[in-house]
Amino acid sequence: MEKMLAHCNVTYELIYDNKHPKPGALKQFILKLLIKNYVVVEKPYKRNSPTSPEFIIKDIRNFEREKERLIEFLIKTQQLGADHFDGKASHSFGALNKNEWNNMFYKHLDHHLMQFGV
Repeated sequence: MEKMLAHCNVTYELIYDNKHPKPGALKQFILKLLIKNYVVVEKPYKRNSPTSPEFIIKDIRNFEREKERLIEFLIKTQQLGADHFDGKASHSFGALNKNEWNNMFYKHLDHHLMQFGV
């Protein structure tokens, strides 16, 4: 469970922490072309969908700390509001509108919470 929470935190690390290197121009072009529309539309993810390497958690994590981090990220995102994200560039897909950001945030978290029956 702590790895799933850490995995969910990666979405927010990509936005707020500058912790992960940005993809090069060619990789970003490919991500925008092939992956973006799968990620930012309302249609839910399929079970066992492939994930980007940044999202694969290999080390040991602390459940309480990862839960706390996720809550902090969610509060920060909510406080910033939708307009803050409208037109903001994502780590991998370039500029997204606020609906695309909302879909991306919601879909990923909902996918994993449903996976664990939450």
